[in-house]
This record gives sequence, C-alpha cells and structure tokens, in this order.
Amino acid sequence: MIGYTTLGTNDLPRAAAFYDELFGVIGVKRLMDFGRGYAWGASMDKPGFGVMKPFDGQAATVGNGVMVALVVDSKAKVDALHAKALELGGCCEGKPGARGEGFYAAYFRDLDGNKLNAFYVGA
Repeated sequence: MIGYTTLGTNDLPRAAAFYDELFGVIGVKRLMDFGRGYAWGASMDKPGFGVMKPFDGQAATVGNGVMVALVVDSKAKVDALHAKALELGGCCEGKPGARGEGFYAAYFRDLDGNKLNAFYVGA
C-alpha cells in the first residue's frame, strides 16, 4: 500500500550521509536525486524512503506522533540498524526487543529528530 515515505531535513548533506550509511546495513541504496532531496530503496518497484528540504522553503520540523517503520528480514538486522543509527549520532527511543508475540522492534531518531522504527515479524 505505501509507495514511499519522506521526512524533512534542515541539513541535506548530513542527512544523506546518515541514511547512506544506515541503509547500507540492510543493502538499500540511494536511487534518486531530486536536487533538494534523495530517495533510497531496494528497487524502483518497491517502497522507498526519502529525505528532503521542505518544498515551501520553511524549516523542517518533526511531527509529534509521526514515525516511519522499516521492515527487515531478521532480528539481527533490527539490532544492526538500531546500533548503526546510534553510532551515526541518532538517539535511542527504545532498545531492540520483543514488543509482543512475533514482533521484534527497535526505535530511534535520526539527526533531525525524526522517529524511525526497525522491525521484524516472525519467530
């Protein structure tokens, strides 16, 4: 159902470096350059993730209650994404662990304060 998500940034080079390294952990690469932003994904026919300077020219702000969830195929990748985000200067919003039967997740904020979640569903 979701084609792509986009988060705002006030420092595009810093955000791009953060996401290039973070998504490298799960084999996702940068697919598009919009001039004022970038998009990452596994391929153009799969859901993508973008970071951009806001179109209206105003400062990017964090939405209260807004979160982007990134599905991965193992608990180890949840752990690795969370660890990499913190290594790159992000902050922890919830350590990796079980969040219910068959749902394993970790929460973090990027360098602009946007909240993300990495999760795995399975045994």
